[in-house]
Amino acid sequence: MKYPETKPPVFTLTAGPVDAYPEVLRALGTTVLYDYDPAFQAFFEELTLKAQEALGCDLPPLILQGEPVLALEGAAASLIAKDDVVLNLASGVYGKGFGYWAARYAKKVEEIEVPYNTAIDPEDVRAFLKAHPEVRIVCVCNHDTPSGTLNDIDAIGAVVAEAGALLLVDAVSSWAGMPTSPTSSQAAIYVTGPNKCLGCPPSLSLVAVSEAAWAKIEANPDAPFASMLSFTDWKNAWKKTEPFPFTPSVAELNGLNAALDRYLEEGPEAVWKRHAVTAKVCREGIKAMGIELWPVSEEIASPTATAVKMPDGIDAGPVLAEARARYGISMSAGRAETLGKLIRIGHMGPTAQPAYALLAVAAMGGALKALGARVDVTAGLAAAQAAWDAAIDA
Repeated sequence: MKYPETKPPVFTLTAGPVDAYPEVLRALGTTVLYDYDPAFQAFFEELTLKAQEALGCDLPPLILQGEPVLALEGAAASLIAKDDVVLNLASGVYGKGFGYWAARYAKKVEEIEVPYNTAIDPEDVRAFLKAHPEVRIVCVCNHDTPSGTLNDIDAIGAVVAEAGALLLVDAVSSWAGMPTSPTSSQAAIYVTGPNKCLGCPPSLSLVAVSEAAWAKIEANPDAPFASMLSFTDWKNAWKKTEPFPFTPSVAELNGLNAALDRYLEEGPEAVWKRHAVTAKVCREGIKAMGIELWPVSEEIASPTATAVKMPDGIDAGPVLAEARARYGISMSAGRAETLGKLIRIGHMGPTAQPAYALLAVAAMGGALKALGARVDVTAGLAAAQAAWDAAIDA
């Protein structure tokens, strides 16, 4: 049977972009107000304070008008000065990639790099900072999405604070799907976005900036202004009495408002539990089929995405294509060094439900079996269901 290549998938179980919550989709279709209408200015102020409540940060966060790559690049440009020595922590493709942005602005970029199926040891960071007291900024990715692995940013943050340096965190695909916050990690800059676990389309960034970070940014003569990368342009734009640097994305802000309402009404702890249970159901099913997880330990596996190692001799590309064609299930490939070696199943926002984990197990197992891999799909589904039943009983 030939399947039409242009037919959309039935279910998008990717690591991003993710499907949006129905409330968000409805909100995207509401009235687009003039940005200087008093009603919109008041709405933007209330929205920023709502985001502050959800993030748990000390100051009103920035809501930047572009998906989180904008905020990550802007963070590097704003915080890092020409005389700074930066330590970049690379445990995956995205962590490694931040080092390239840092190198544009820093005097020197040092790096701790580990295999991309492992995580950064906070004690290695402690030892490095002790040996290199000149380091002023440390950069780390919380959930390195192309590997499905987690770095312990709270432990790393404590080490960085002890050394008197500033921590810059990429929490794009972890925040709102697990217990993490700017405060608990002692982050100077904490970048995330609503397009992952909050269940919005990719369009905006959320950035928590500490008092210490603002002081450093404002003392940096090379920090961008009158620019899409500028943090300072947006520092006070949250106030209804202040102007916007440029036209904000009104429809997407309406969607963000609905997503924050949903997150706060369900309750962060309940949302985190839902993500964790979905990941557990998925992983039990994958393992029972006879397939390995990509992370060396489940202790460092993210609850927001499951990375599955491909069996010997099988490339991830044909598996993804087969799962999409046979079952209408779209999942994510690896990136750069992990491309072809693994498949990522997203558990973010609307798809952080155990039923979707069963669909993913069935689709991946069926696709692998069709391509000649020895997998036990029946055992995988039974184990996944048992894990879901156990979570309900608990």
